[in-house]
Amino acid sequence: MPSFALQLPDLVRFNQRVHDRIDPWFARLWVRRGAWVLFGGFLFFAMTWIWFASNIPSSEKLLAYQPPLPTNVRGYDGNPVQTFARERRVELSFDEYPPLVVQSMISAEDKTFFSHGGIDYPGLAGAVFEYSTKSVTGGRAKGGSTITQQVAKYLLQDNSYAVTRKVREAILAFRLESTLSKPQILELYLNSIFLGRNAYGIQAASRAYFDKDVSELTLPEAAYLAVLPKAPSNYDPQRATAKATARRNYVLREMVANGYITEAQRAEASAAPLGTIRYGSNEKFRQNGGYFMEEVRRDLIRRFGEKAEQGPNSVYAGGLWVRSSMVPLMQDAAADALREGLAKFDGGRGWQDTGLSVDLTKDWRGQLSAAALGTGFPDWRKAVVLEKSGGQALLGFSDGTKGTLSASAAQQSKRGGGGTAFSAIKPGMIVIAKLIGGSSYALRSIPEIGGAFLSEEVRTGRILAMQGGFDVVGSSYNRATQALRQPGSSFKPIVYVTALENGMTPASIIVDAPFCVWQGAGLGNKCFKNFDGGYAGPKTMRWGVEQSRNLMTVRAASQTGMPKVIATAAKLGVGNFPNYLSIALGAGDTTVMKLTNAYAVLANNGREVRPTIIDFVQDRGGKVIYRTDNRCQVMDGCNGKDWDGKAMPRPPIRAKQLLEPQAAYQMIHILEGVVERGTATVLRDLDRPLFGKTGTTTGPTNVWFVGGTPDVVSGVYLGYDRPRSLGGYAQGGRIAAPVFKQFAQIAFKDSPKIPFIAPAGIRMVRIDRVTGKRVFGTFPTSEDPKSSVIWEAFQPETEPRRSFRREDLVAAAPEGVGGPPKRPRPVRAKPARPKPPVDDFLQRQGGIY
Repeated sequence: MPSFALQLPDLVRFNQRVHDRIDPWFARLWVRRGAWVLFGGFLFFAMTWIWFASNIPSSEKLLAYQPPLPTNVRGYDGNPVQTFARERRVELSFDEYPPLVVQSMISAEDKTFFSHGGIDYPGLAGAVFEYSTKSVTGGRAKGGSTITQQVAKYLLQDNSYAVTRKVREAILAFRLESTLSKPQILELYLNSIFLGRNAYGIQAASRAYFDKDVSELTLPEAAYLAVLPKAPSNYDPQRATAKATARRNYVLREMVANGYITEAQRAEASAAPLGTIRYGSNEKFRQNGGYFMEEVRRDLIRRFGEKAEQGPNSVYAGGLWVRSSMVPLMQDAAADALREGLAKFDGGRGWQDTGLSVDLTKDWRGQLSAAALGTGFPDWRKAVVLEKSGGQALLGFSDGTKGTLSASAAQQSKRGGGGTAFSAIKPGMIVIAKLIGGSSYALRSIPEIGGAFLSEEVRTGRILAMQGGFDVVGSSYNRATQALRQPGSSFKPIVYVTALENGMTPASIIVDAPFCVWQGAGLGNKCFKNFDGGYAGPKTMRWGVEQSRNLMTVRAASQTGMPKVIATAAKLGVGNFPNYLSIALGAGDTTVMKLTNAYAVLANNGREVRPTIIDFVQDRGGKVIYRTDNRCQVMDGCNGKDWDGKAMPRPPIRAKQLLEPQAAYQMIHILEGVVERGTATVLRDLDRPLFGKTGTTTGPTNVWFVGGTPDVVSGVYLGYDRPRSLGGYAQGGRIAAPVFKQFAQIAFKDSPKIPFIAPAGIRMVRIDRVTGKRVFGTFPTSEDPKSSVIWEAFQPETEPRRSFRREDLVAAAPEGVGGPPKRPRPVRAKPARPKPPVDDFLQRQGGIY
């Protein structure tokens, strides 16, 4: 059997032959030294490469890179209302950029882009020579970077003026060219480059400078945008028009040289003006939403983080698409109504200095723009006093325009001191001015009093409008959600709905008389009193609510039991209060949002609603990553691929029944009377079904109104941030209710007039409004809100029984029948019997949910 042997090479002889050939060369000194120099150079290059490339993005990261995108917010109807951006950017694919834009950019920045491998070596040599020269003579050398190197610079986020940065850029440029195609690199560049006005990328810049999309850009407009990557501030269209025009025309000439356009096209484009506008589409988002959008921003940051390092869906880099519940019409109406109310209350108290000033020897325009001072009204502007002489002052505005302020337009008294406002202003002071005609202005001041307004959709709890103060600029403190205030009488419906759940009726008689509580040996008696200091005697619950009688409220709370009232307040989310009788009069702190939501529960027939400001959030790819109602988790078929022919799936109602529906409706029906003939009659001429309750706290320090329609509930309060008296004139019906009225006139203008719907089991009975007794033979009249006979809502078996008076029976007896009429035995009216408690497990657990 043959054997196979493995023949190995003779490595010894091979090594000897190599030495025979190399050793004679290495015997020469200059060869040995040259070899060591080459080895040292190679080692130095390798170590340098490793050192500089250590923190450079890998190929995998380059392929997965996504530029930071802003968060875009839409309103109730789906239209854009706000954007949160530190880098305002719109990401487009390379194919979405028109050739005109690509050609102008290449002509301006890197005409050999499609032929080089990442570095323009002739340009690099020139940059190195200039850098060496400037190192001796001083100054800053030009960069000479290609488009690929500019993309590398953006990815590295390094703006240092150093050779090391250029080395790292070169390494990353090679890596980009080996990983991405030329269109992909150019796409990154067109989406990332900074072009001024907080615009990153061509699409954002097109909107910022021309308020149009890139597909709509003309040749001169595209050429101007190609100018900006070098230094946007140096080619500002307003401050450096001539310089910007000259540079744009240079780009047009380069486009001719590169064969992209003809000489005739260049001549026509060069003759055109720049055509830019002052702010572009960024301006329409600048103040839209105010406090509402600030609350949305805070909510998003809590959920997803602020910066890219905090997650892929961060607010300022993740490119989120947010559907909010804000109705722009209602938001604007709420903001205007609250501002008018604050300004009207504060207007007669004199002018107040803003406390801000600028240094007129420096850039006062920039200082004025940066001043954190909101003006609220569109025709109010912040200005700096430039000069003052005689009876006139010269005002300067942040856009460079100027106006005049005459002494006659600043005759208000100075708050906290003597003299007029005009005598108090000095050059350098920042003031608020209102345009009154031409270039003439009148002096105004920001109201010292604060306040908040909030509107909520009854069925869903979605917040439709939110205004947390006069202006969010300079004061982001949101009084609608953050300010804890005493609600005063606007808390009383919580007391009375608890009483209605525990046996009382709207016709129950409660005595309006002195009421004192023994607080112990150390504190003695605590005696309550009405706002007017008087007493009215026995009256119905309805009358007590409509006239906001404190003594009737504390008596009802005492009879019902304060622990039950406190439990109702906690159940409705108003607050967790101590067991003190004064809580019944609104002595416990709460917020506008919490109290408004409690009223929304009443209007929703006692079913739970939770306030929300965001409907859902999508990531940059359109995937829903957060939904407030959690509907897809609680319903079948939500994510079905195909339609099965059946009705659209609807999410089940999972809200708890917090209050008895009948008691909740009774409370709403009583609160309608507050508008018809009580403390909120200022709203009666709105001529639509409305309910509500005013509130005034001790001092008075706060004034409230909470109420609305069957669909929308609103809450408003006014008061100083550091509580102090508003003056004896201040009442909720005089100050807060008119704010709601102004809002309602705009917000509900085209809304249908929908009545409040009673739940099953409610009995509408005619009663005497004063005595609470049942009435027969007479019907209420809608023409007179103060009619003595009204329809009242009762739970089953709680309505007043029919009663007879002796004189009625005598008058009704036939003459001559049975002799003289006998004295009839009076029929006593049976007392209203409370509804027996239902011992049902589901009810005891909070209802079916």
